[in-house]
This record gives sequence, structure tokens and C-alpha cells, in this order.
Amino acid sequence: MYYRTIDSISGIDASEWDRLNRTGHPFVRHAFLDGLERAGCVRPDTGWQPQHILVYKDAEQKRLVGAAPLYLKYHSWGEYVFDWAWADAYGRAGLPYYPKLLCAVPFTPVTGPRLLVSPRSGEPGAVRRALIHSIIRHAETLEVSSIHWLFTDADDTAALQHEGLLKRTGNQFHWTNRGYGDFNDYLSSLTSKRRKQIRRERRRIDEAGLRVEMIEGRDLEPGHWDAMYRFYRNTIRERGAMPYLSGEFFEFLAEHMAVQTIMAAARDAYGVLLAGSLYLKDDDTLYGRYWGTSAFYEGLHFEACYYQPIDYCLRHGMSRFEAGAQGEHKLTRGLVPTPTYSLHWLAHPQFAEAIREFLDMETHQVKRYAGILDRHSPFRRDT
Repeated sequence: MYYRTIDSISGIDASEWDRLNRTGHPFVRHAFLDGLERAGCVRPDTGWQPQHILVYKDAEQKRLVGAAPLYLKYHSWGEYVFDWAWADAYGRAGLPYYPKLLCAVPFTPVTGPRLLVSPRSGEPGAVRRALIHSIIRHAETLEVSSIHWLFTDADDTAALQHEGLLKRTGNQFHWTNRGYGDFNDYLSSLTSKRRKQIRRERRRIDEAGLRVEMIEGRDLEPGHWDAMYRFYRNTIRERGAMPYLSGEFFEFLAEHMAVQTIMAAARDAYGVLLAGSLYLKDDDTLYGRYWGTSAFYEGLHFEACYYQPIDYCLRHGMSRFEAGAQGEHKLTRGLVPTPTYSLHWLAHPQFAEAIREFLDMETHQVKRYAGILDRHSPFRRDT
């Protein structure tokens, strides 16, 4: 097989790229990655230099069988798998850690495919190996310190681990539909304490005269998108975080990905839009991404970010809801600890061995942490 790199996702036709997206995952769609580049969120001077890998079956490069979103990184911001300590160790040893290569979706801690393989290739295992080794060869050519595949799905995790990459385990909180009929049926699977808590929180929204509805992307108007970007900026400002996304990116989503987008829109008693949460979806899973508000109302975050999307999944027969990174408070709302994975290649053999030992210890602690959380499960033990 033959590979080449492109310095922009626009260098490959959208239909060719999306043909490799075997699950229809929204965050590896050509439109999502293209939107980040066109809106200026991802570019070399922000520390994200596209180096997307394309693998062909023929030397003439007419039969595309594999691809991977790849970036040359000059920092570790916007990744959600933290390697600052690794970078610091390199620096103390007098070695450069940056630049590095990152196979991931920028600013998006969502599990999904990273090694995109044509369903018509007939040999998915061979294509994945070709992608992995092409990326490693590219890293060696660039003389970078390392490669990091973040939030890999089960197939890619297995393929990367089989090639000797170092696996790192993390944790998020996800909700799974266990065949519930509706939201009340879901509540019946929880302990009495948690049922009462959720009903009390939802009742407060009604008592405050607020109304929250899930609006499909096709029905979202320009005012919704403007408000959602404003809410996003409010959240960034409150947390003192870095505003990765621009208004142009939200406009791009509205134009090119409306069919996979949903907004939980909250209005007051006068119909004023005062908060919102934005979701993307595929056929089976809802992914929570951006939240914000212009005023504080007790319980509104829980309603817009957990209860409304869970109810949406139940009404549309969806299996899973991923609410994003971090947050033990999600556990009491029925989102349970779920492992996430990243795989790592380091050029320096001694550092690779040191990090392998560190990951062995860290994995043990992550499993112990998940076990502790499980003892605080909100579900009735008989369910």
C-alpha cells in the first residue's frame, strides 16, 4: 500500500473521505474537520498543523482504502488526555517533546474511529496496519518525539495494541439504554433517593417557569446558533478556559451538519432564550458537546445537559449518550464510569519504557477509581 499526507482536509474530496467513515461518526466526518480548518480553529499558528494521512491500494493513488485525521502539535492544549508531565520530563532531560503527532479530533474528547478503513477494502486489518506504520514512518521522517492516538474505539484500540503501542486508560461517564420504555421507566431502575433527587431537580425547572426543548438542527434558526455561540463563550469565560471555537465554526455546523445536530434550548416564561446545550448524533449515540447560559437557574444545567438528552435517546430508540469529559456529579444522574483509551508511540526507547511502567501503575489506579464509583451506583442492585 502507498501513503501520502495532505496539509488540509480540503485536499481530499468529502465523499471519498466519508466513504471510509464506517460508522457515520459525526466527529470524523469531512465536514466537521473541514469546519475547524475553514473557521481558523485549527491551523499552524494555533498549534494544530494538519498532516492527514491517506493510504492507497495502488501507486497511482486512485483507490483510497484508508485515512486518519493527523496533526503536528506544538503544545498539548485541547486534547483531554494529559501528557504535560511527560513533556516536563523530556524538558528536564534536555530533550524536545514538541512537536509531536496527534491522531485525534481537535477539542473533542469523544470515543470514535481514528483509523478510517474502506468497507470495500476486503482486508480491514491490513489497512489498519498500513495506516499505523505509515504514521510511524511519517513521525520518523519528521523526527518528532511521539505519536498519540486519542479516544480510540474498540477496533482501533485492538489494532494499535497489537502493533505494540502503549495503551492508556481513562474514564468518562456514559449513559446506556437498557431497554427502558420512557423516562419514568428509566427512573424506576434507580434507587429511591436518586429518583426523588431527579424529580425534585426537574420540578424546580417548572416552578421557575422555564421550558427546555430539544430542537433538531434542521429547525434551528440563525438566532439559535448565535445564542449557542454566545452561551459557549460565557462558559469559557467563567471557567477561564481557552476559546478554541469561533462563531464561524458554529455557522459552518449550521450549514453543513444540521442533520446530525440538536440543541437543548431553554427559555424563560417570556420566551427569551437564556441557555442552551449542543449535541451531535449518529444513528445510535448522542454526544453532548457545548453548554452555556446567560443566567443561573438551579438545576437548569442538569435538565439541559442530562435529563433532556436521556429523554431524547429514549424517545428515538438510541442506545447511548456520552456527556463529555469529567464530572463525578454525572454518576447520580445515571451516567456510569466507562473506560476510554489512548495509544502512544515514543521514539526514545528509555522514555518509552519509563512511560510503560507509569501506565501500568496508572491503569491500576483508574480501575480502582472505577470500582469505588461503582459502589456509589445510582441504580437499584436488583436492576
